[in-house]
Amino acid sequence: MTKTAKTKNAYLSDETIKTLSDGLSRIEGHVGAVKRMIQERRCCDEILTQTAAVKAALNRITITLVEKELLTCLTGCGQFEAEERMDAAMKALGSMLKHG
Repeated sequence: MTKTAKTKNAYLSDETIKTLSDGLSRIEGHVGAVKRMIQERRCCDEILTQTAAVKAALNRITITLVEKELLTCLTGCGQFEAEERMDAAMKALGSMLKHG
C-alpha cells in the first residue's frame, strides 16, 4: 500500500466513522419523514423545517470530513501530498457549497 493510500485510510478514526454513520442514519430518517410529509400534503412550513434539519445535518457531516482531512494533512502529509489533498478537499467543498 502506498503512503497516500495509508494516509487516506487513516484520516477517519473508528470513532469518527461511527459518529458519521450515526449522523447519516439520522439524515436517512429525516429524509424519509420529509417524503411522508409531502405524500401527506403537510404544511409547507413543516416540510421546510425538516429539510432545514437535513441540510444542517449534512453540513455537520461535511464539516467533520473536511476538518479530519485538514488535520491529517497538517500533521502527517508531505508538502506535495498535502497540497494535492487540500486541493481535492476544497474542490469537493466548493461543489457542495455551490449546490447547497
